[in-house]
Amino acid sequence: MKIDIKRVESDLFQLSKFGFNEADKGVYRQGLTDVDMEARRWLLEKFNQVGMESHIDGVGNVCGRFGNSSKPAVIIGSHIDSVPAGGIFDGTLGVIAGLEIVRVLKENNIELEHPIEVIGTSEEEGRFGGMLGAQALTGQLTIEWLESAKDPNGERLVDALKKAGLEPYEAMHARRDPKSIKAFLELHIEQGPVLEAENKQIGIVTGISGVYKWLVKLIGKADHAGTAPMNMRSDAFMGVADFAHEISRIIDEEGSELSRLTIGSVELKPGYAHTIPGEADFTLVGRDLDPGTMENLANACRKVLSAIARKHHLMFEYEQMSWLEPRHFSSEVYTEIESIAKNKNLDYMLMPSGAGHDCQFFADIAPTGLIFIPSVGGISHAPDEWSHWDDVECGCNLLLDTVLELARS
Repeated sequence: MKIDIKRVESDLFQLSKFGFNEADKGVYRQGLTDVDMEARRWLLEKFNQVGMESHIDGVGNVCGRFGNSSKPAVIIGSHIDSVPAGGIFDGTLGVIAGLEIVRVLKENNIELEHPIEVIGTSEEEGRFGGMLGAQALTGQLTIEWLESAKDPNGERLVDALKKAGLEPYEAMHARRDPKSIKAFLELHIEQGPVLEAENKQIGIVTGISGVYKWLVKLIGKADHAGTAPMNMRSDAFMGVADFAHEISRIIDEEGSELSRLTIGSVELKPGYAHTIPGEADFTLVGRDLDPGTMENLANACRKVLSAIARKHHLMFEYEQMSWLEPRHFSSEVYTEIESIAKNKNLDYMLMPSGAGHDCQFFADIAPTGLIFIPSVGGISHAPDEWSHWDDVECGCNLLLDTVLELARS
């Protein structure tokens, strides 16, 4: 049995129309927006058309079940929300692949010992600071976070849920009993350059890097850019610049080849061309696959920022916005995927993921696996995100065979 790549291609293009921007060719489908909920209703109808028992839960997860068995299900899942100006494959590939697998099973009258479920998760891209759908499904959503979470524009999560037609506190009923899950599988584009550079068809992921996010403030003194002597300034931006130059040294001394430190956003205040910045606010995101290394990186960043602040007569403050521990996947699942890849004569490699995915939360409660296909140029989260259709087909068929193996046993 094989998937029909033309149907997958058609579904992906149909889904990309929800939030498509003609000007920059990007997809704007952020979680819990009107267009995101339209896409979820479209997906729900797709599930219904193939005879799945389907519903949208309290956080917007679109869930479909195929098979009459009451035994634990093999779940195929990923997300369908996007970043602003995103591409057509990120997240959506895994959901559409699951839909296509159910179509193939139905067309071939395949009866499995375990049912198959497909889930299009809600708000994975972090509009409200987490991975809402996966956290709710795995019991890692708290009332405190539900009530306090806001997006960058200040909109509260509970208000966004209401606007989406959802009852906010129903979110706490989305949790799945771990005993009801046989395994969780996700197919995703790599979002990086490694598979293409290594000329590999498939990446079999062994774990996901942990990640922490800080909001850092360096506070100095705003002053006139023309009259304040260079040696008498408390220039907050000079602190940011010095710290940026220290990042490679911090990783060399405290990190590993998997370590990442990124300054992603910088805001200078008051932000006027003729005024010395009196305050610099910036984000710092650190990643590694080892929790001890993450702690070492964080400690080193604190020390370096404190030293730089003293040098430039600044005050240093930071707030830790989030800290997600690394996740290591079940060897039972990724060795099964590897065995199938070998039997199919696929050119594959075992690899970690530097990006976060829904499956990292499921790894806490069920055997979990993640399959990557190559991203052209390593590009993702951009309109020119692309994966070749033969790679898409290869990944979908590997997922199909893995589902068959796990659902029969």
